[in-house]
Amino acid sequence: MLRANSVGVIAGAALAAALLPSATLQGQRGNAAGPSVAASKSVGGDPNGKLELTVDTIMRGPDLVGYPPTGLRWSADSQKLYFDWRKPGDDKAFTYVVGRDGSGLRKLNDEEIKAVPPAAGGRWDKAHRRVLFVDDGDIVVVDAQSGSRRQITRTTGSESSPRWARNDTHVTWVREGNLFIASVDGSGTALLTQLTDVAPRRQEPRLTESQRFIRDEEEKLIDFVEKQKADKKRTEEEQKKNKLPSFELQDRQSAADLMLSPDGTHVFIAVAERATGVKNTIVPNYVTETGYTEDIQGRSNVGDTQDRRLLAVLNLKTGKTALAEGSFERDVRWSMPTVSDDGKLVVTAARSADNKDRWLVTLDPESGKTKIIDHLHDDAWVRDGAFGGSGLEFLPDNKTLSFLSERDGWMHLYTLDVSADGANAKQLTSGKWEIASAELARDGKKFYITSTEAHPGERHLYSLPIDGGARTKITSMTGSNQADVSPDESTLGLVFSYSTKPPEVYVMPNAPAAAARQVTTSPIEAWRAFKWIDPKVITFKARDGADVYARLFTPEMIGARRDPSRAGVVFVHGAGYLQNAHKYWSTYYREYMFHNLLAARGYVVLDVDYRASSGYGRDWRTAIYRYMGGKDLEDIVDGAKYLSASEKVDPKRIGVYGGSYGGFITLMAMFTTPDVFAAGAALRPVTDWAHYNHGYTSNILNVPQKDAEAYRKSSPIYFAEGLKGALLICHGMVDTNVHFQDSVRLAQRLIELRKDNWELAVYPVENHGFTEETSWADEYKRILKLFDEQLRARGGKATS
Repeated sequence: MLRANSVGVIAGAALAAALLPSATLQGQRGNAAGPSVAASKSVGGDPNGKLELTVDTIMRGPDLVGYPPTGLRWSADSQKLYFDWRKPGDDKAFTYVVGRDGSGLRKLNDEEIKAVPPAAGGRWDKAHRRVLFVDDGDIVVVDAQSGSRRQITRTTGSESSPRWARNDTHVTWVREGNLFIASVDGSGTALLTQLTDVAPRRQEPRLTESQRFIRDEEEKLIDFVEKQKADKKRTEEEQKKNKLPSFELQDRQSAADLMLSPDGTHVFIAVAERATGVKNTIVPNYVTETGYTEDIQGRSNVGDTQDRRLLAVLNLKTGKTALAEGSFERDVRWSMPTVSDDGKLVVTAARSADNKDRWLVTLDPESGKTKIIDHLHDDAWVRDGAFGGSGLEFLPDNKTLSFLSERDGWMHLYTLDVSADGANAKQLTSGKWEIASAELARDGKKFYITSTEAHPGERHLYSLPIDGGARTKITSMTGSNQADVSPDESTLGLVFSYSTKPPEVYVMPNAPAAAARQVTTSPIEAWRAFKWIDPKVITFKARDGADVYARLFTPEMIGARRDPSRAGVVFVHGAGYLQNAHKYWSTYYREYMFHNLLAARGYVVLDVDYRASSGYGRDWRTAIYRYMGGKDLEDIVDGAKYLSASEKVDPKRIGVYGGSYGGFITLMAMFTTPDVFAAGAALRPVTDWAHYNHGYTSNILNVPQKDAEAYRKSSPIYFAEGLKGALLICHGMVDTNVHFQDSVRLAQRLIELRKDNWELAVYPVENHGFTEETSWADEYKRILKLFDEQLRARGGKATS
């Protein structure tokens, strides 16, 4: 959700006074990057020279560490592995191919790419030979064995949601809210047929009383008018006989998706109903091609009226329609159904609008009536792999359903006999660990699961018998192993990473502990030659006795000495529900390198997986329910105490920083625990949760009009008077996620409180996730300067 970034600084009550250019400000500051650890090179200098550990260098980001390979997919004969990769020196990503043994790596040309399965979004037929997908708005089928490509549509419109139909002899797709079908069996021209007529309700013209009187009198007086009316009615009746099966949309409704049942009788329609009276935020964009300020239409705020999601079923033979209904006694959002291959069982999921319940139900397509077969409730909010349909899968027997659920407090794999009355879900895995993904093997006899069973900070592939039982661990390299199994199940394509090694492609035999062969190398040579810190994953005790995982960086790990001031920094990752204290490559790779820089300058750095971070089960996740800035902040404060007790950091010289959710926690720390942290940098922070989005916030805090207390105690803007230490706020001005308005409102609050120990740095061209190298560098120079001035002895802020 929330993640960490150049131009002006607005200090204290001088908010209205100046918006200064960064060059001027940097000139005032001098070089905040500090001395290099290795021989100096220019920012864009020799990539094969020794790496300079400075802010300017490390904020080059992908130019150093490379771009991660993505989109692994196999050829139908399992002989070739394809993937997308922006190789060092390339200006964009290209598609590459390598043999199953890891040999023959090469870049494909444009013609070859046309015969390659898509990187994402493709649907394979049952034989796993042909793949169906959308390419530039058109429907395409590629035979991944022969390499042939067939264009199903070529239109100026936009087609979507392609699916196989009629035993893989046809394909369906959605265009302009209707379902179409075409044959792909044979070499002849495909016959395209429209299956549905989904359209808005026809509105009869509204007549005034005078107009209605004249119309009725005309019909009584003139025989021709009466005859004309009768002829029109007969014509309409004749037209109805030849009409496509229709579904009438009500006001503000549209068809979001349509799916044909396996027997070809029913069409399932996901109906989106727009809310009324919704007000969206406008985000001004100041730096534009026209030179004029342009408005970006933003999102609505939490608690505003939300769209509804309905599920309708249209019988193509009778033309009758039904809406899915259940005895839930409140509003629910329906997902598209999952249908058994024989078409006899239809299962769909419904989630309550208040986020606290999820139901799996069987659906009668004729009546729309449903029967509950599984129910999951959480007093906080439900997290479930079954909602949305993507987590539901029928097994080969066409009656057993598999799904992921957090019902025992951890995300595990379950099966359910849908055909049995009163059947209970069978749990196939258990333990204080989580499954990240599960997929039925092609032989239908086992699942492949990726889980944290070995360690919360590792991801490994296991095979699991279809009925449960002993798991077989296949991957063995410590870190993250994201596997793609070849169609013949003999080989794995892996994207593997470790704490000090960015993601790379590997291939290995599908056998326990088999050796993996590296295919790609993404970082530049100078980066690979540098001795980066392998952070120690530790645990410390929180005040309630819980074990909190964290990454620890110390000067000794990079061959440096601790600063005499014994300064320390606590980093708070963003995203809310995200994990960062693990043994694989962090998505916060710039911050990882920055922590190396801090350690080289004598700081001890702690990167905490605070309460609500992912990977630690339901109780950890929901510990912030109705109070963000409660247990999560306690873990950050207890992390600072750990630095003092175990790493001998001066408790008066500890800083805190983070972006997005991390920026929010930084503000709460500086405002509500002001004696713990001497300095803090809050990057693109949420300052008032009533101004954030609905999907994320309503899970945790409900809605502000019904739970105002939860919002007030969770929002930093209500506690700004507590600020004592030095505070830096950084925010992109075109942030469409956490709006720049959040920091502007907080700035006004700090001005009115007459606080003078804060500054706001604004970044005119940046959204929530920064893209410009100069913005990253400017932001982190300010953070480094803040910590050097406030936490080290020469800063004068803290005393020894």
